[in-house]
Amino acid sequence: MNRRIILTASFFGAVAVILGAFGAHSLKNVLSADQLAIWTKGIEYQFYHTFALLFLSTFARFRTKLVDFAYYSFTVGILFFSGSLYLLATRGILNLNWVNVIGPITPLGGLLLVTGWIFLFFAALKNR
Repeated sequence: MNRRIILTASFFGAVAVILGAFGAHSLKNVLSADQLAIWTKGIEYQFYHTFALLFLSTFARFRTKLVDFAYYSFTVGILFFSGSLYLLATRGILNLNWVNVIGPITPLGGLLLVTGWIFLFFAALKNR
């Protein structure tokens, strides 16, 4: 599990850098200031939770269900929260204006991120 957590965090970290650079250099002339702020918020939260995954990997040697639940909560939360923000920011240029389901995915992703922190908290309590 430790290896999987580190690989996942490495992937999300690399993608965050790539998307951050893409937003700063390619999208700044295409998106409005509000849309670019949404894009940037997705990058920020992806980075925060990439670091949370790396920290979680220090608990993985104890292999508990709490660590597993935190891992899956952070992973799916990043995909839902940041991913939906990327789609919301670019839906005009991607012709996704008809898609109304993207908005409700963001708070679901946020809830999963919070859940990941709660599982991390209890994993830390359980670890002596």
